[in-house]
Amino acid sequence: MKEKKEHTSPCWTRMTPPSSLCLLLLGAVGIFAPGHFTKGQKNSTLIFTKGNAIWNCSCPVDIRDCDYSLANLVCSCKSVLPFATEQTSYHDDLTIWFTDAATLGRLLEFTLVQDLKLSLCGSNTLPTKYLALCGLKRLRINAEAKHPSREQSLLIHSRRQGSSSYKGCQACVFISVLDMALFNRDSSLKSYSIDNISSLAGDFPGFPYFKTSPMPNNKSYVVTIIY
Repeated sequence: MKEKKEHTSPCWTRMTPPSSLCLLLLGAVGIFAPGHFTKGQKNSTLIFTKGNAIWNCSCPVDIRDCDYSLANLVCSCKSVLPFATEQTSYHDDLTIWFTDAATLGRLLEFTLVQDLKLSLCGSNTLPTKYLALCGLKRLRINAEAKHPSREQSLLIHSRRQGSSSYKGCQACVFISVLDMALFNRDSSLKSYSIDNISSLAGDFPGFPYFKTSPMPNNKSYVVTIIY
């Protein structure tokens, strides 16, 4: 009759303390495991102004609105020159903390951004000033000082991309126009879209920046007004 062998762990046998080799292996697991779980973690971009500087940060988690100290502690931030933020495309989440409409315009005017959150950090009343963005799919806003803990979200043209009327419309440019005065109101975000715009300057004479800003030469535009 064959003797039945007892299978034991390669690290230790019964009543035997762990060897130094096993301790080394266990230590290696402890070192590499956190890296394994955070490898797929997706960072988001946070931009804010502080004093005369503009800070561009990469954050592993969402930061409480307008908490500059926490952003400097948790995120990887670097100061950038104003012109370095121009003509930039953002295909991931972008959050901007701002205090005035003029600075926000310099950061975002005609920028390609898909998922955007805007947080007003202060109690300033914003003028009726329009901000044009390209390719916006989702907008979130928060007026931190005026309406604490009231974040609003608006889906814009994501549903259009799957509709039959837009499948072959590769030449369309999706442009969103924000009325900055919406931060002064405690009301729900609203929007309406106008399709098949062939001339932005001609069809929107009330928006003079369509005449001065360089626009791509496309056959058709879809313009969404957000207010």
